[in-house]
Amino acid sequence: MTMLDTMTTATTATTATTATTATTATTVTTTSTATTSTATATRPGAWTAVCAYTDLLPERGACVLVDGEQIAIFRTFDGELFAIGNRDPYSGAYVLSRGIVGTRRGEPTVASPMHKQVFSLVTGRCLDDPETAVPVYPVRVHDGAVEVGR
Repeated sequence: MTMLDTMTTATTATTATTATTATTATTVTTTSTATTSTATATRPGAWTAVCAYTDLLPERGACVLVDGEQIAIFRTFDGELFAIGNRDPYSGAYVLSRGIVGTRRGEPTVASPMHKQVFSLVTGRCLDDPETAVPVYPVRVHDGAVEVGR
């Protein structure tokens, strides 16, 4: 088993305690071993609730699954939220939610825990290699719930 297989297995095998909420064909699942949520949007362009705002710790990432896509959500110390694709394009592992949150020249960033490339949380662009980027998703708080747009 390679390091990539181990990381992927660890990411997908985190199911301990599961709570499910269903509202208008939207399902949200949260596990207690790591902050991971699963959500299904009912239509493209919809906002999907993924967790409570208070579930997110400042300067830490959380991984959510929205319509089959792993999305890393970050809350900064000032309360701002960011959402980017969770897949590290250099290693192929779904680990960016576990990266080191920081700033570079005032821009909020996350460093991949695999090879330490730094990605902008605003644009998704790799600050070490501007030709590489990860997807960026709209994120907001609505009635205390964090929602991701697709």
